[in-house]
Amino acid sequence: MDTFRSDAEAAPHDVDPLVRDILARHAGRPGALLPILHDVQDALGWIPEQAVPQIAAALQRSRAEVHGVISFYGHFRTAAPARTHLEVCRAESCQACGGNALYEHARARIAAGGAGEVSLAPVYCLGLCAQSPAVMIDGRPHARVTPEKLDALLASAQEA
Repeated sequence: MDTFRSDAEAAPHDVDPLVRDILARHAGRPGALLPILHDVQDALGWIPEQAVPQIAAALQRSRAEVHGVISFYGHFRTAAPARTHLEVCRAESCQACGGNALYEHARARIAAGGAGEVSLAPVYCLGLCAQSPAVMIDGRPHARVTPEKLDALLASAQEA
């Protein structure tokens, strides 16, 4: 169980004010580590390495424990996110309709730099099985995606 120390004990003067505010909001709450990590990532887009010792000190945990939780959950990012986030469904229905080829197309395009600043992640079901293959770009689902349609969608996302 996470036990929170007072802000005066836990927060050295060099703590990012945003992280310090998040730590203060969770002061005294048992099990605060995951909510703190979510709040930091929601506020910053990722969990910077320099926040780990600050969080660990506030929760009287080791840096290794905090890092272990961050690395265990795939949701948490330890690097600034790309401008555009692309998720390609890798579930069976999408695979049967060309999802693997679509994923490889996206991977090759991103590796070649032809997609601008884009992160690529596999997901296992976007709920669009009847309209496979499917992708999610910045939280918006797209169905019946071909490589050409994906290129157009990425270009549009980069212009926005």
